[in-house]
Amino acid sequence: MTTQNDSTDTHASVQPHYAPQLDVLYRPEVSFEGNDENHASRTPTKARRFLEHVADQKLSDYLNILREFGPLANSEFLRAHTREYVEAFFRGEEPHASSNGLEWSPEFAESVRYTNSSLVHAVENALAHPARISLSPTGGFHHATPESGRGFCSMSGQAIAALRVYEQRGAVGAWFDLDCHLGNSIEDTRSHAPLLDQALPRDLHINPQDSGSRYIENLRAGIARVGRAVLRGEVHYLAFAHGADSHEWDDLGGQCTTEEWLRASRLVYSAIEYWSRTLGRPIPVVLAFFGGYRDDDAASVLELHAADLAIALRTLAGVSIDYAPRVKPKARRR
Repeated sequence: MTTQNDSTDTHASVQPHYAPQLDVLYRPEVSFEGNDENHASRTPTKARRFLEHVADQKLSDYLNILREFGPLANSEFLRAHTREYVEAFFRGEEPHASSNGLEWSPEFAESVRYTNSSLVHAVENALAHPARISLSPTGGFHHATPESGRGFCSMSGQAIAALRVYEQRGAVGAWFDLDCHLGNSIEDTRSHAPLLDQALPRDLHINPQDSGSRYIENLRAGIARVGRAVLRGEVHYLAFAHGADSHEWDDLGGQCTTEEWLRASRLVYSAIEYWSRTLGRPIPVVLAFFGGYRDDDAASVLELHAADLAIALRTLAGVSIDYAPRVKPKARRR
């Protein structure tokens, strides 16, 4: 694959393939409005807080909210999970109910139906409208296993979405999971749902590890691997979750400086722009948020997510937008 420049100016002389707006799959039920103190870094309310955060900023002009989706039924979760776990979780039965490390409530369980539905419908929206980038402002998926939740994650939305669109459309996906922590849910689901090997091939699940320059080089290698499959016509959509917990000042992460974190965004979006330009058509793109934990300054997490979306709009849609994230340094512990 030809090497791409990761500069955000790579698209300047090219007619963009993507619309200058993001389709955001959001409705209030996506955000659980319970006691945030019982949930790590207020994660269940992140989607709502993000939309409020950018409401008075120019980025909000580029967000098109789509609310026409409902909660997922138990049958959808059975694509990637055992019946025992799915039924016990939604009934609130221990140990399954809190195996994700979060306090269970009927309202929280209902929000899980909507977060997973948001991701599923974002993938379907991107496939139906390839020129429109789709955003599911969610997380809480990539540590869940077929038999239980884990690490603040309840259900494996990535696997559920991938299996559903493959079964219904024959669509094959690739995932860029740039959350700091190893996204085990996809790999753990393969033995439970063998069809996932076809829906999301093993070498197209990119979750770079290490830190600093080594992290960037690992990401470059993953991008090259996906690029070869894209240009061979073997991939029908791309999903990208740039978890803010890979930032060096995150409570639970620490892989990248701010510049390295933004560079990772530029690398992914510049590659997508190159592939779309080479193929002469937009490749369906799905975005999600995933992790980000700052008990001292939750706004820093939202700033990083906003900056990532601004890079996507600038690189893929040619939107003249600059967004310098205001990330507050982590206070040193005494």
